[in-house]
Amino acid sequence: MRPEIGLDVEKLQLLLSFKAQGARLVEASVDDHRGLVAAVKQVDVVVSAMSGVHFRAHKLLLQLKLVEAIKEAGNVKRFLPSEFGMNPARMGHALEPGRVSFDEKMEIRKAIEEANIPHTYISANCFAAYFVPNLCQMRTLLPPKEEVHVYGDGNVKAIFMDEDDVAAYTIRCIDDPRALNKTIYLRPEENILSQNELIAKWEKLSGKVLEKIPIPSEEFLASIKGTDLANQVGIGHYYHLFYEGCLTNFDIGDNWEEEASLLYPEIQYIRMDEYMKRYL
Repeated sequence: MRPEIGLDVEKLQLLLSFKAQGARLVEASVDDHRGLVAAVKQVDVVVSAMSGVHFRAHKLLLQLKLVEAIKEAGNVKRFLPSEFGMNPARMGHALEPGRVSFDEKMEIRKAIEEANIPHTYISANCFAAYFVPNLCQMRTLLPPKEEVHVYGDGNVKAIFMDEDDVAAYTIRCIDDPRALNKTIYLRPEENILSQNELIAKWEKLSGKVLEKIPIPSEEFLASIKGTDLANQVGIGHYYHLFYEGCLTNFDIGDNWEEEASLLYPEIQYIRMDEYMKRYL
């Protein structure tokens, strides 16, 4: 925990909840190299969960200071940087300004690999809370009441993950030699869904049929003009997800990639219709 946590009561309560579950809180800050090295020396594995979204706090490059601390400490057996979304190595074609997220993650990967730090990269695709109850609508987290905007024909497949399942798969990876220096994709089969399939699940659960309003790709991209940076980034990312199909338009195949649900079939992951029931 950072000494400068100040009056951020929600973050403090979160940290105290970790402590209540048995975690030991260590005070350190990315702005204090010596303190950060001392903290890193007390652990075997470092997992960074730093926010990378522009509508909250985009500070991914601060992890470069963490990389330096891990390199100096010399004892860390595995580092998992903050990724947990699309695999940035497959997003070299991404649109501006949203590509900055992928470029920065690749910069962090380069520093990790140049320092010969053992690592695992987690590609967790779409966190359900941001995409599922709202049926992939932007600027809201709640279910639509009357109408839903459909991206293109609505049939492009994406992958949706309960956040607790992301954590479960991540923790399984931290000391698994099969995940060492690899990218681990979270692709449980029943959570590979199109937007139309998500909408159909919600309509079945809620008993209400929504009006579907299709948005052609040209119209969707044109909506970026004159909006704030966070929205521009979001539109670019949504385009790659729901028009291009960047999460599912490739096969996992090379020697440095694995699929988590195949590595850990014992994990009983949450399906999205079950996830949606929280919002009824």
